[in-house]
Amino acid sequence: MFFMTIEGSMLGAVSYMMQPMFDDVFSAGSQAALWTVGFTMLGIFTLRGISGLVQKVTMTHIAQNTAADVRTTMLDRLMVQDNAFHQTHPPGYLIQRVQTDVQSINAVWSAIITGAGRDAVSLVALLAVAINVDWRWTLVALIGTPVLILPSLVAQRFVRRRAREARDYGASLSTRLDEVFHGIIPVKLNRLEDYQSSRFRNITNKLVGTETRVVLGSAAITAMVDVMAGLGFLAVMIYGGGEIIDGEKSVGQFMSFFSAIAISFEPLRRLGNMSGLWQVAASGIERIKEIIETEPTLKSPASPKPAPKGVPDVRLTDVTLSYGDAKVLQKTNMLAESGKTTAIVGASGAGKSTIFNVLTRLVDPQSGKIEIGGVKNSDMSLEALRDMFSVVSQDALLFDETLRENITLGKENVSEKDLQKALDAAHVTDFLKKLPEGLDTPVGPRGSNLSGGQRQRVVIARALLRNTPILLLDEATSALDAQSETVVQKALDQLSKGRTTLVIAHRLSTVREADKIVVMDKGQVVDHGRHQELLDRGGLYADLYRLQFNTDGLTAEEKALQQAVVNTDTGIQKPKKSFWGRLIARLPQI
Repeated sequence: MFFMTIEGSMLGAVSYMMQPMFDDVFSAGSQAALWTVGFTMLGIFTLRGISGLVQKVTMTHIAQNTAADVRTTMLDRLMVQDNAFHQTHPPGYLIQRVQTDVQSINAVWSAIITGAGRDAVSLVALLAVAINVDWRWTLVALIGTPVLILPSLVAQRFVRRRAREARDYGASLSTRLDEVFHGIIPVKLNRLEDYQSSRFRNITNKLVGTETRVVLGSAAITAMVDVMAGLGFLAVMIYGGGEIIDGEKSVGQFMSFFSAIAISFEPLRRLGNMSGLWQVAASGIERIKEIIETEPTLKSPASPKPAPKGVPDVRLTDVTLSYGDAKVLQKTNMLAESGKTTAIVGASGAGKSTIFNVLTRLVDPQSGKIEIGGVKNSDMSLEALRDMFSVVSQDALLFDETLRENITLGKENVSEKDLQKALDAAHVTDFLKKLPEGLDTPVGPRGSNLSGGQRQRVVIARALLRNTPILLLDEATSALDAQSETVVQKALDQLSKGRTTLVIAHRLSTVREADKIVVMDKGQVVDHGRHQELLDRGGLYADLYRLQFNTDGLTAEEKALQQAVVNTDTGIQKPKKSFWGRLIARLPQI
């Protein structure tokens, strides 16, 4: 602010020096005044240059730090929002908020605060010089000011509305790009390039039109300042010119006043342009404010209880959860015993994955109680609660970082011995030597440089290193081929030892050896027990089992293979029977 004031006030000093330059130097011809005025002008411009340099560098540093702080604050706020928030706000929209809207804050700092502050000081200094020469001339010069006020207010409101629309279209563009790049394989396979390009072009055209209207509104304000300046000059020439001709004022006084008013219209013009820029920035600030002030619905309690020690059991008692009119869990009761493996099976939509979500408080049920080691999960802090879980799912999400960073997840105190133990147990070392840079090999976007089985093993190594008492497995091997599944299953068996393990599975072959199998249907637990008990009892589990297996233990895929037909040149033939099959078929003839 100090250096900004110096820089702005120097324009007033320049216009003030016009009077001695014309009256003492040019009219009176004083040599002493020539040197005095000359060195004074040199000092003025030197001081203006140095002060401008210091304040611009300082303000740029402040602006960049402010933008960085706001972006970090927004990311912190977005990461604590619950699932419902992220389901209604796509990633592209949020990226636009964090990046582009924060850029508006930068514009406030670097352009509005710096420019407006400097120009406001300049305007005050220049008007002071003009009033010092003749206050009546100053009033005449500003005759057009009332004409400017109302249209400027209308233009400012117009600019703010259009700027908000432009932000929305920008967010839509970011969302569209995010969808296309994440789904590039389906786009190619379904030949959607033209379709996606057309959608992107339509949004872009709307953005171009809106941005043009924003500039139109901002430029209109500047144009009105120019009209006001023209009216002011006309009035001063008519009123002040007569006094010069009559000898009431000197040429030096007129030049000092004229230069002050002439120079003042330029900062005034920039200030008019700033009002349009402020409206654009204000629309971004409003949206940033919305995000920062959005309170997450899932919070840690004010006085959290400590997490239970050791390997706890997990109990759900009359848990009910609905999304609108859709009932997902209906008075669900379940117990996963300490240190044992509990499998959760059922048809799609039975509520299996929702069990995991309510356990980890990604969502809270409307009623019921969830206890971990006798402590309600809602009584623990979110950090303590989630530190008790390791999750291995079929998605096997990896970050676009190195293999080491994906396993350690930011932990800096991991010893090489513990890391190697996790790598061995998860069978990561089986393929590690094939990677060009070992653990420092980048895995690519979403782990694209690794196969599905390799990604799963990396996630298992991550879970081993976390060493949590509860393990959640969500279809961890469903997307793998037989060879990869065998390796990953061995790693999962190693991971499950000494932990309370809950497994979601559609393929019943993966849960036969579970200590308990919980059968769900339409959000309720309809049966539970060991594999053979459930088969003997009949019911839904036995029905699911029969769908996947024959009575002789063959899977549905193996049965289909046996019944497959063979295409030949003569048509479709059934597979040949064995010797005993042919003999039994001919017994009636014999």
